[in-house]
Amino acid sequence: MSTYGTFNAPIGSRRAPALRTVGTRERRSHLTAPRVPTVGIDIGGTKVMAGVVDADGNILEKLRAETPDKSKSPKVVEDTIVELVLDLSDRHDVHAVGIGAAGWVDADRNRVLFAPHLSWRNEPLRDRLAGRLAVPVLVDNDANTAAWAEWRFGAGRGEDHLVMITLGTGIGGAILEDGRVKRGKFGVAGEFGHMQVVPGGHRCPCGNRGCWEQYSSGNALVREARELAAADSPVAYGIIEHVKGNISDITGPMITELAREGDAMCIELLQDIGQWLGVGIANLAAALDPSCFVIGGGVSAADDLLIVPARDAFKRHLTGRGYRPEARIARAQLGPEAGMVGAADLARLVARRFRRANRRRVERHERYERYVSSRRASQGPA
Repeated sequence: MSTYGTFNAPIGSRRAPALRTVGTRERRSHLTAPRVPTVGIDIGGTKVMAGVVDADGNILEKLRAETPDKSKSPKVVEDTIVELVLDLSDRHDVHAVGIGAAGWVDADRNRVLFAPHLSWRNEPLRDRLAGRLAVPVLVDNDANTAAWAEWRFGAGRGEDHLVMITLGTGIGGAILEDGRVKRGKFGVAGEFGHMQVVPGGHRCPCGNRGCWEQYSSGNALVREARELAAADSPVAYGIIEHVKGNISDITGPMITELAREGDAMCIELLQDIGQWLGVGIANLAAALDPSCFVIGGGVSAADDLLIVPARDAFKRHLTGRGYRPEARIARAQLGPEAGMVGAADLARLVARRFRRANRRRVERHERYERYVSSRRASQGPA
């Protein structure tokens, strides 16, 4: 049946096939995108990491710079990104740039609506950078890009429904269904860290109380350790001695290191964080029913010290436990480079569109030249 008939259909029905086409584009991108090098950028509160990534997720070269102070203008951060990309372009044939930003990105993946660690407020990052770099640019939330990387190359390979949880200073997350990132109507889906798990609980910087990230994150881990040390608790003597009494020197990686060495308090703190992690995952399973949860972020470096208690708590709190399949819980495999790798891989989709557009322009120009030549030939000499 001819598809031209749809042009006479009502507007709503005409839009539906187009929207379905847009929706499937990302699902096909990893199969049909050109196998060309692209640059991935991971922007956080302390660093900007840039790398050239091939079509198999291998990092060919990586550069890192400190994130300019958040009090500076957005242009200062953009200048840093441009410098890194141009430096890599001197040695690699870069076809597109993907950016994973620690903040809320709009549904069009153009503007960073809000970045807690940077002075970006409704910043048109994609258009600004595309104008300066002269290659296509894609912008997405860093948890979305990390989840995409784990689905393509890491712990989530082969999964149809995946939820990524990133445990760092706070909690971020992302949802993938049938190989497509679910960004929500306004682009800000996946902010799992601000689900309320304890009404009237700890105050969160977001303004609410009892948010999940106040009980299962790097900040929560450090807060609990410092409170015990400040109270001169007998269970904290090991870590107090380790920091020579400077309680402000206690960090998340330090707690993980001491836990691996057998410090009882640090082991218990990681178990507490893991149990709260399992509670939140059980809530997400009730809402989203994924086949796999991938746990990433800096706190996930604790590995089984965190993941084992999370699995136990998940099984205890899962709705309908014993009568339903249980999602797999796995630690992320790509580490701190996941966001960069995922951003580069997603950028291949826009690289494909850019190449097609260029090819069409060339074809149109060639057709026009042939038309002009044929007209001249038919008219003969003047």
